[in-house]
Amino acid sequence: MATALTIDGFGPISDNAGGIAEMALGDNQFNATRKVTDVLDAAGNTTAIGKGFAIGSAALVSLALFSAFVTRTKMNQDPSATNILSPLVFSGLLVGALLPYWFSGMTVKSTGDAAREMCNVANRQINEFKANGTPINSDECVEVSTKFSLRSMIAPGILVIGSPLFVGYLFGPSALAGLLAGALVSGVQMAISMSNSGGAWDNCKKGLEAQGLKKTEA
Repeated sequence: MATALTIDGFGPISDNAGGIAEMALGDNQFNATRKVTDVLDAAGNTTAIGKGFAIGSAALVSLALFSAFVTRTKMNQDPSATNILSPLVFSGLLVGALLPYWFSGMTVKSTGDAAREMCNVANRQINEFKANGTPINSDECVEVSTKFSLRSMIAPGILVIGSPLFVGYLFGPSALAGLLAGALVSGVQMAISMSNSGGAWDNCKKGLEAQGLKKTEA
């Protein structure tokens, strides 16, 4: 556990160190420091086995809870109750498989909205500083992030909590069993895909920057 947690924190800590260097050092010192932190961050992205442990443990816990639900409702004593050829169970599987994508889409959209609002606040403060010398207020950016994070998670939370209640109440335990099984299988696959793709895109960006392909202003 200690090794897994250490490797999992290796990349983000190195990336944060590079961000601090970017804010605190001059261009020459920053470039030299960033070269080191980028390599360390890329190594951390490649060896981030902690995410795999987290995904695996979450899958096992979800499977145990699903088994407890099936046992509690006595569906394990009636094989036809969880037969995937049943229209209710199959419909539940389809809807459940969609839930992780729906949830992820809502959270990603919320992140984009929060980032856009924070950019607007930063641009306004910069313009006011240039025009009137008004001091930069970083607390306002933190406030925007906090408000968006709380407000934006209401809908995804309702989706996750309300979907099983809604399906179970209207269509019964068989449909709910299909919903839970579909969400479990789809969620594990999506978690693995997103975990790997995030590190791969970050390393791709660092590779391009290392070759001299810098960002240009729009």
